[in-house]
Amino acid sequence: MTFSFEVPLLILLILTAAGAILVKDLVPAVFILGSYSFFLALVWACLGAVDVAFVEAVVGAGLATVFFLLTLFRTAQKDTRLYPSSYRGAALIGLPLLGFLILYAANDLPKFGDPASPASVHVSPVYLENSLHDTRTPNVVTSVLMDYRALDTLIETVVIFTAGIACALLLGRSRE
Repeated sequence: MTFSFEVPLLILLILTAAGAILVKDLVPAVFILGSYSFFLALVWACLGAVDVAFVEAVVGAGLATVFFLLTLFRTAQKDTRLYPSSYRGAALIGLPLLGFLILYAANDLPKFGDPASPASVHVSPVYLENSLHDTRTPNVVTSVLMDYRALDTLIETVVIFTAGIACALLLGRSRE
C-alpha cells in the first residue's frame, strides 16, 4: 500500500468516526458508522487481512447498518433522546485519554511484518510446515481456521448466531 493511499484513508477514518460522534441526528449517524466500517474494511484489505476485511464489510458496513436502521425505525421519538451534556463532557475527556493509552501500549507491539515477532517465530512455522500433512488441506488459512482452531471458530459462530437470534427477538417484539 502506498503512502499516498494510506493518509487519505486514515483521514477518512478519523472524519467518519468524528462525524458519527458529533452528528445530532441518529439516522445520519448510522450511515456515517456504515461508511466508517467500509473504510475500515479497506484498511484491513490493504493490510492483507482479507478475511477480516470481508467480515468487517459484511457485518460492520452491511448487517450492523441494517440492524441499526431497523431498530431506529421501530423506536419511538421519546426513546431516542441524547444523553445530558455531563456525559458528553466525560466522553470528551475519557475517550481521548483511552486513545492515548492505547497508542502508548501499541509501542510495545512488534513492528508490522517483523519476521522476528513471536507469532512469526513460534506459531506460524509450525502451521506452514505441518498443515498439509496434518490436515490434508492445501490452503493454510483454511487448515488453521477449520482444523487447528476449529473450537474457536465454532464458538465465534455460536456468538454470531446468538447475536442474530437476539436481534431477531428484539426487532420482532410488538410495540407497546
